Amino acid sequence: NNNIFLEFRKFFLDKNEYVNNLVGKIQFEQNNITALLLNSNFKDNKQLNLSMNINNKGEKITTVYSGNAKPLVKKYDFVKGFSEGSLDFYSIKKNKNSKSKLTINNFKLNKLPILTKILTLASLRGVADLLTGEGIRFNNLEMDFKTDDELITIEEMYAIGPAISILMSGYIEKDKI
Repeated sequence: NNNIFLEFRKFFLDKNEYVNNLVGKIQFEQNNITALLLNSNFKDNKQLNLSMNINNKGEKITTVYSGNAKPLVKKYDFVKGFSEGSLDFYSIKKNKNSKSKLTINNFKLNKLPILTKILTLASLRGVADLLTGEGIRFNNLEMDFKTDDELITIEEMYAIGPAISILMSGYIEKDKI
């Protein structure tokens, strides 16, 4: 059982992205992390905060806030052309089951499927977004999902923007569908 205290002036998230002044504490019990608190700032002073603790029911509660969502989102290969935005994530996990909520605010996507581009032409804002080449703006994306071992169920996902809105649900079965 130990506590580790961290303090880094510069901490790299990948080859190009880093945060400044990463400080935090990690608590271990019987070689397992039971609590974690990390705080830092991106080079533009936007915050990155991560916390994890285990409540009295044995549930692992994880929260992530990033004032700069791009370094976290770009790690997922299926998301192309993401820029700007802030990210908020909350998850409760027990055993192999979790229930999570992801929110991303004020972001752009500039590499979109052709059908999406055609649909955005139905609004003047969509035409303007496509002509500037900066991408389609979204005000908000919210996704409620749960995991059960190898199955991820997207209970509801919606993205709302001035040119297009999306609503979907479904599931992802690891290494299958």
